[in-house]
Amino acid sequence: MASPKRYRSILLFGPPGSGKGTQGKILGSVPGFFHLSVGDVFRSIDIGSQAGQLIYQYTSNGQLVPDELTVQIWKNTLDAYVALSTYKPREDLLVLDGIPRNLAQTELVKDHIDILQVINLSCDDEEDMIRRMRRRAIRENRADDANEEVIRNRFEVFRNISKPVLECYPEEIISTVEAKGSPAEVLRKILTAVIPIQNKHFQTVRELVG
Repeated sequence: MASPKRYRSILLFGPPGSGKGTQGKILGSVPGFFHLSVGDVFRSIDIGSQAGQLIYQYTSNGQLVPDELTVQIWKNTLDAYVALSTYKPREDLLVLDGIPRNLAQTELVKDHIDILQVINLSCDDEEDMIRRMRRRAIRENRADDANEEVIRNRFEVFRNISKPVLECYPEEIISTVEAKGSPAEVLRKILTAVIPIQNKHFQTVRELVG
């Protein structure tokens, strides 16, 4: 069976500090899911490289990396994982974290991904998320989360630029999950939404190969 032209995907969406990375990593450890975080991709790039310097100029100020550069780096990384068979698109559902992040990116990636489900991680307590991000900055040595002014700017960017992305997808594929709770409780709610998607994907794979 040939690899699909558009990768069948689940999008983790939500404001900074809502737990997208944490839940993505957990979900990615479950067979049949492959998690790709744009933030992790950016942080793994050599800071001394040209791409690394460009990315740092933006992320260090809480700004979004330009769309074309973001999508290019994301797609190159995804293709490398496919080539190495780390990600097997015929078997795995791609769990997206950090892309698409605005309306322009939604257009740029639509020929590459087929969004089957959007998990909208919601938390009304912005101050709690800011505290969570500052603790994470200390624990994980993340310079991009160490400055409170930068963090608050990221929330402003989310409200004005990222949040409208939800309007690009049908309401019936959006599952809103309250992000304030234990990681296990949030995961339980996410699994409730995505297990039927994975079951359908597995059934499609069996029919095509069988």
